[in-house]
Amino acid sequence: MKVRRPGPEDVPAMATVASASYRAAFAAILPAEELARRDAASFVDRFTARLDDMRVACAGGAAVGFSLVTGSHLDMLFVDPAAQGTGAGKALLDEAVARGTRTLECFAANHAARRFYERQGWRLARSYARVFAGDEHHFVFYARG
Repeated sequence: MKVRRPGPEDVPAMATVASASYRAAFAAILPAEELARRDAASFVDRFTARLDDMRVACAGGAAVGFSLVTGSHLDMLFVDPAAQGTGAGKALLDEAVARGTRTLECFAANHAARRFYERQGWRLARSYARVFAGDEHHFVFYARG
């Protein structure tokens, strides 16, 4: 799995991955109207502005996942649902750790993500509730190292 810094030409594919992944991962967590607002177009401007902080995982020349890191915090790591289990997530996470990523947050109810992070050596530091998309949700904060 190749992980590289994305260019502007990668933004549409990463936005499509984000939208598909968001719907798959959060269908049981977020209301349908919130998921509908997270279409590919909703990610384009954000990704365009943050390309230096992003990495894209490619298989066969196609984007299958991406990560977004701010400082030492992993803000996003999404893999196309059709490409899960191919090593894209691990490759992105390993690359983020190599760049100094030490913390991440996810929904407490996102059990698949939590299992993935814990298998990769991340440890639960705390859990808490906060408002996301207008509603209170439970989150977990993981640390590494």
